[in-house]
Amino acid sequence: MSMSSTMNQRGFAKAGCLIAVGALAFLVLIAAFLFAGRYNTLVTLQEKNEAAWSEIDNQYKRRFDLIPQLVATVKGAADFEKSTMEAVTEARAGVGRAQLPPGLPNDPAQLQKYIQAQQGLGAALGRLFVVVERYPELKANQNFLSLQDQLEGTENRIAVARRDYIESVRAFNTYLRRFPTNLVAGLFGFEKLPQLPFEETERETPKVDLNFGDDS
Repeated sequence: MSMSSTMNQRGFAKAGCLIAVGALAFLVLIAAFLFAGRYNTLVTLQEKNEAAWSEIDNQYKRRFDLIPQLVATVKGAADFEKSTMEAVTEARAGVGRAQLPPGLPNDPAQLQKYIQAQQGLGAALGRLFVVVERYPELKANQNFLSLQDQLEGTENRIAVARRDYIESVRAFNTYLRRFPTNLVAGLFGFEKLPQLPFEETERETPKVDLNFGDDS
């Protein structure tokens, strides 16, 4: 075999090696872009979840803070049912005992306990509002009417915020399970989020209906 032939073979081998390395580098680059895109989408969805949960938390806290004013106003009514007020106060205390750690809820049992406490508070308030109908002096109380408007708006915002969060978690958990997103999630510690219970009674906007109309 001549020297020139040997050099040509070596040249072809070197060129083939460079092509293989280039192809491998291209594939690595494609994989890096793919993983980066999946990671960025997970971050975006997680931030959306955090914003949605923050809105739920803010509205629950607003309702929590309005209740002492409501109880104080109702106490001014003569012979108002003591057991009804005590039920609201105890339900509010139950919410306080069931508070979650900061950030997104990731413990299903803790989340379930927290939501049950919030639902108990809502039910206690509903019973109080029914009883109020028997007290004309409360119906004419401007402070009570103002609290009525604030609570009604808060309940409506809670319902909307819950729906938004449920949809946000559904989108996140669905994306998390897809390949190769599940590989990226495992690598960077993204985990499935527990879903809020969405009861049939909550599919309609909760109502705090204290529009008593004319007494005439």
